[in-house]
Amino acid sequence: MIRWTVLALCLLAACGRTASQDARVVVAGDSVMAWNSMTGGSVADVLQDRLGEPVGDVSLSFAQIAGGVGGLNIPTQLDGVQAEWVVLNGGANDLSRNCDCSDCGPVLDRLISDDGMRGAIPALVADLRGRGSQVIWADYYTAPRFAGTTCEAPYQALEERLLRMAATDEGVTLVDMDDVFSPDDLSLFAFDRTHPSQKGSARIAGLVAPVLERDR
Repeated sequence: MIRWTVLALCLLAACGRTASQDARVVVAGDSVMAWNSMTGGSVADVLQDRLGEPVGDVSLSFAQIAGGVGGLNIPTQLDGVQAEWVVLNGGANDLSRNCDCSDCGPVLDRLISDDGMRGAIPALVADLRGRGSQVIWADYYTAPRFAGTTCEAPYQALEERLLRMAATDEGVTLVDMDDVFSPDDLSLFAFDRTHPSQKGSARIAGLVAPVLERDR
């Protein structure tokens, strides 16, 4: 019982995950970003090695955009962060917990409106931009577990809305993980056929890094 209580408190506080005040780049989001952190192979870990500079990491598994408390809420992860660049993702846990794959319209609308201008995601991005951060939003890949199913449709709709949001602000860059992932390549995925393997996390970092390197 004590062990589970400690684990719950750790999740709520985003245990072990920090964003140094002097970090130029901070990574936030859900388990796609946080996966492999225990073995030093998360997206932030690989970015830090590639860039040769500290990279903050406040991402946490189970985190949501419009739900969750403490570190399990992605906007809360970023409280007080004023980094030059924020790399993040989110929305999958909101969708999986609040709708089935064929009835996600209301949840999508809460996350981001069809025109990309309203909702929890644009509000978070606008807040970060107001702090002076440039934003890289990493759109989800298609995982083997869901490829070819009706569950792809909400994520396609999310991507289209994110594209409209990014088109309105040159300080927001949308990168698509599907550009470097294939659901047929199981080496990119963990045992659950959903989260990234260390190779997959490195692919995500490799997708993001050129945007950051252009700014140096």
